[in-house]
Amino acid sequence: MSQPALGAAVGYDGTYVSKVETGTLVPDNDFVNGLDRVFPHMNGWFARFWENSRKWEGQYPAWFKDWVDAEEHARVIRWWEPLLIPGLLQTADYARELFRAWQTVEDADFVERSVAARLDRQSIFDRPDPPTLLAVIDETVLWRGIGDHEIMRAQMEYLIDMGERPNIAVHVVPAEVGGHAGLLGAFIVADIDSESGRVVYLETPDQGLISDAPSLATKILGMFERVRSEALPKGASHDLIRRVVNERWTP
Repeated sequence: MSQPALGAAVGYDGTYVSKVETGTLVPDNDFVNGLDRVFPHMNGWFARFWENSRKWEGQYPAWFKDWVDAEEHARVIRWWEPLLIPGLLQTADYARELFRAWQTVEDADFVERSVAARLDRQSIFDRPDPPTLLAVIDETVLWRGIGDHEIMRAQMEYLIDMGERPNIAVHVVPAEVGGHAGLLGAFIVADIDSESGRVVYLETPDQGLISDAPSLATKILGMFERVRSEALPKGASHDLIRRVVNERWTP
């Protein structure tokens, strides 16, 4: 059906239809309901699609987009994680188990979109000029089962493989360290450039806190170095991860 013909059928001119199709005009409810009348075999699809589209935020939640932008432009990313494998180092299956556990309403499509978005963020490491990632995790992360043994074993192997890249270092704070500053919660610092400075991400139970305040960045950077000073060297950390794979995740 041509644009003028469709416009006439729903009571609008062809120019209105054209602007809706190109995204330069937001359609009103009468237009949407008119489409459902013209195409009854669609069983009200247009109204449902229009209602759902109002809830879309794109690939990432609106509040998280600033952090994704920081990751994409970062030269160095310093990541402390006391509870989980850092998102940039997660496998699809590990991430899927997390999103399933976090959802309050069962929504398989949402889970898969979330997994795809998380994996898409990892593409920064495939660029010709990838950022440096300094990841420090607590040993308890290695022992916490997210999914079954197969998922955890694959995740640990992936963690080891990624840690062997020249631009990625994975360090583990051993359990015998006991109490330390990092137990206050997860945080990330992204070094952008001399002009943009640093961006900080602080994990919270609801949504993360993102800030480019220099005073906060300096404080969190200092805390990161304190935590990293408690961690094992890169080689010893990989040996510990391998030992956990053999002792905990290999049948």
